[in-house]
Amino acid sequence: MELLKGFTHLTHASIRFERDKVIYIDPFKIDGAPKDADIIFCTHDHFDHLSPGDIKKVMKPGAILVVPKKKAKKFKKYELSEVIGVEPFNEYEAQGIKFRTVPSYNLDKKFHKKKKNWVGYIIDVDEASYYFAGDTDYIPEMDEIEADVVFLPVGGTYTMNAEEAAKAANSIKPKVAVPIHFGTVVGAREDAETFTKNLDQGIQSKILLES
Repeated sequence: MELLKGFTHLTHASIRFERDKVIYIDPFKIDGAPKDADIIFCTHDHFDHLSPGDIKKVMKPGAILVVPKKKAKKFKKYELSEVIGVEPFNEYEAQGIKFRTVPSYNLDKKFHKKKKNWVGYIIDVDEASYYFAGDTDYIPEMDEIEADVVFLPVGGTYTMNAEEAAKAANSIKPKVAVPIHFGTVVGAREDAETFTKNLDQGIQSKILLES
């Protein structure tokens, strides 16, 4: 599947993809210390998404870290060329990679409150757009998102469950939908399979996390 070329689902909600740049989303439980990241994106400050130890494992000297604005100062002493503090509904650029931020929050759960200003990212790479939702429910703002590929949490408890995630994907209408946020902290492969089964015809899907 060409749109997923270079993508690896490492664990949980942790994604690595390599094109001209090596990019990590929410690095967590990283094996070894590859130190190959050009850009690291973190969606919010929970331990399984903003892990200082794992950031150190993947960052190479001169990397850029993108984090919610309130946590940016924490990383100023790291060997980074830049720390970009972000808030929802803004556009940014890092090493030539353009991206924009969208809200990421719970509707009826206490874990991810809207007032925290945590984010999902829509990242433009090779003339395609990739949406990484973060820990979120199916929120109204998703109906306005346009992306070629979506990475949505399916594990439930802290986020939307598999059926809700499929509804979100069916609203966004991407070319490809990928389930994440299962298999480690919460959720199982069965949730990923339920997600794929509930997608509208015409939306391709692939479970990238190896069982």
